[in-house]
Amino acid sequence: MAAPVDLELKKAFTELQAKVIDTQQKVKLADIQIEQLNRMKKHVHLTDTEITSLVDETNMYEGVGRMFILQSKEAIHNQLLKSWRRKSPSWSGVFFLFVF
Repeated sequence: MAAPVDLELKKAFTELQAKVIDTQQKVKLADIQIEQLNRMKKHVHLTDTEITSLVDETNMYEGVGRMFILQSKEAIHNQLLKSWRRKSPSWSGVFFLFVF
């Protein structure tokens, strides 16, 4: 009688262990994604702060591949905002990982 109970407990324990490992991996992945998004947000904010402090007639260049393209201050500012808005919906993807 004790042997079948032990097998059931062992099976339940291994399943629970697998769930714990899976959840830990998801938490690590979510932490990494949150850190990346925070880093990107800080980068965009710092860059935008520096750009807004410049005179409107300042020549600005955008790096594209191996070349630089002359852009207006307003165009660079808009591109920064667009890139942040495009990435900000990623937060919902991070929290979606925890829905089982």
